[in-house]
Amino acid sequence: MEEKRKTLIGRVINNRMDKTVVVSVNTLKRFPKYRKTITWATKYKAHDEKNECRIGDRVRIVETRPLSRHKHWRVAEIITKGEVAEILPQEIS
Repeated sequence: MEEKRKTLIGRVINNRMDKTVVVSVNTLKRFPKYRKTITWATKYKAHDEKNECRIGDRVRIVETRPLSRHKHWRVAEIITKGEVAEILPQEIS
């Protein structure tokens, strides 16, 4: 029997925690009163076992058992690497 788990695709917005990343998932929702489609962003904390994810990466996350109080997702794969500009202290001054 094949098991179906929820999967989402989003962008990593924070990777400062150990083995945890924050993933922002955008969904389109229709606002009922004005009948306008808006973009709705939801943040999920996901488990990143090898600390491979960087800010800006597009990742696929899969629902899993509760790993901590807020962590119920894990990173299944990194779809694309993000382009983040690194600024050295010498370049600022």
